[in-house]
Amino acid sequence: MARTPDPRTAPPVRWGILGAGRIAGTFADAVGSQTRAHVVAVGSRHRDRAERFATAHGIPTTHLGYEALVEDPQVDVVYVATPHSEHLEHALLAIRAGKHVLVEKAFTRNAAEAEQVFAAAREAGVFVMEAMWTRFLPHVAALHQVIDAGEIGEIVNVSADHGQLMAFGPTSRLYDPALAGGALLDLGVYPVSFAHDFLGAPDAVAATGTLTETGVDGQVSIVLSYGERTQATLSTTLWARTPTVALVSGTEGYIQVAGSFYGPSSFQVTRNDGRRWTFEQPGTKGLQYEAAEVARRVADGEVESPRMSWQGTLEVLRTLDEVRRQVGVVYPGE
Repeated sequence: MARTPDPRTAPPVRWGILGAGRIAGTFADAVGSQTRAHVVAVGSRHRDRAERFATAHGIPTTHLGYEALVEDPQVDVVYVATPHSEHLEHALLAIRAGKHVLVEKAFTRNAAEAEQVFAAAREAGVFVMEAMWTRFLPHVAALHQVIDAGEIGEIVNVSADHGQLMAFGPTSRLYDPALAGGALLDLGVYPVSFAHDFLGAPDAVAATGTLTETGVDGQVSIVLSYGERTQATLSTTLWARTPTVALVSGTEGYIQVAGSFYGPSSFQVTRNDGRRWTFEQPGTKGLQYEAAEVARRVADGEVESPRMSWQGTLEVLRTLDEVRRQVGVVYPGE
């Protein structure tokens, strides 16, 4: 079984973190403990929050405001970890400052915004990538190897779920339309991107869902169709903690990925001829793999990653756009 490159072998880069929330802290810890890179600065609109974050994660420099962060000459790459509604503005801010950028998923609110980011990156000649960490994990690399070797034959169905029990609050990010809340962009992007990774862009999209009282999607079920007989059946919800497992079923067998399928996980291959075996994911941390990918591509002078390409991000967002259209979710300003 092919091994995913050790993140500690990636070239060192200097990260600046834009936003000081929970996922930013997880990223800072993964970079600091699992790679040769360093988080050298953090920026927040609130000085106290930036200082608390820097102290908690051993970051030497804090900035009040995001402009100061992206202009910091210490910073090579900016990690954008603000709400979805802010990704376009903050990615463009970093690009205009000549910085490479890793943008938390979902990359932007919609495909049109992503196209603006990629156009700006192309003109500036900087690297940009969506932080879909799943694509870089060892078990996903192993999944591709198993499937490419024909172990389960032709793929007929991919299924995946991602639901978390999120308490309702009218000011909560996940329930706020102004912050591009809802299950789909925060949780559902994982199953949609997982299906895209193995099947590509769908030929047809069918979706049904239920909105929260604030007008964002609380629960969505999706069927993506490919060719004559292949489908992906996907679901996401804010109202229940689901198993978060994934299945890839083919003409010669199936693969079950344990929950949480989108993070470091294991999988079991079951073939029609009775053979069965398991892949065990090494370790429990995961964000270091995407950070290492950024470092390698930047060092090589590339502007995108083939594993999470600009086209791939656009195709996933176009699918999400169509799901939202069918479900009836529109964010302010779209």
